[in-house]
Amino acid sequence: MIYQLRIADMSPSERPRERLAAQGSQVLSTAELIAILLATGQGSGKLSALGLGQLLLKEIGKCNRDPLVALRSVNLKELTEIHGVGPAKATTILAAIELGKRVYQIGPPEKTVVSDPSIAASALSYDLMWQSQERFAVVMLDVKNAIMGKQVVTIGTATETLAHPREIFRSLIKQGAVSAIVAHNHPSGNLEPSNEDIELTRQLLKASDVLSIPVLDHLILGNGEFVSLRETTSLWKGI
Repeated sequence: MIYQLRIADMSPSERPRERLAAQGSQVLSTAELIAILLATGQGSGKLSALGLGQLLLKEIGKCNRDPLVALRSVNLKELTEIHGVGPAKATTILAAIELGKRVYQIGPPEKTVVSDPSIAASALSYDLMWQSQERFAVVMLDVKNAIMGKQVVTIGTATETLAHPREIFRSLIKQGAVSAIVAHNHPSGNLEPSNEDIELTRQLLKASDVLSIPVLDHLILGNGEFVSLRETTSLWKGI
């Protein structure tokens, strides 16, 4: 159901702003959050801000796309094509989306000890998580497993990246890394490792043994989540 009732006519306990103040932003639906950004609807006798928020999600979620996934990459033209969403409302929404991305993608500072794969994933989120092309990156660690730095080693196409152990270890040797965590992204959001991902990991583990620079994990990032191959495969068994 798309709401046409004006927010001003709702009971205070149902209004998005009041609900956010009383219960926190987490309890609001995506449409309610958008309604707060929109502030007003389409005008007298038409959709309320909440109704317009619902319509916006419906329109950008067409073609069997998840509305939130579509919202992540929506552009000004797509938003302003929705009746009732002009440039002012559209730019407000885009600014909020970009701010959310930046807050999410703030990684841990250098010298943070990587005691869990989520810390390494956070360090690489800005470089990998929302990219439209596959990228391969490394987090370089010192003797205490603290972050020395990070680097995107290669950038591929929308479906594949080209990474070779020599490029990866060249970066590690140059920076004097004691160990490393490698990672790449899947733009599709499907975090299932491919046969190529598994084979590359095997090659890296063999090379790491020869060069005495342990590869502690291989992460796959996408759609706001990640998987650790060390935790989900047997590739590190016996190491």
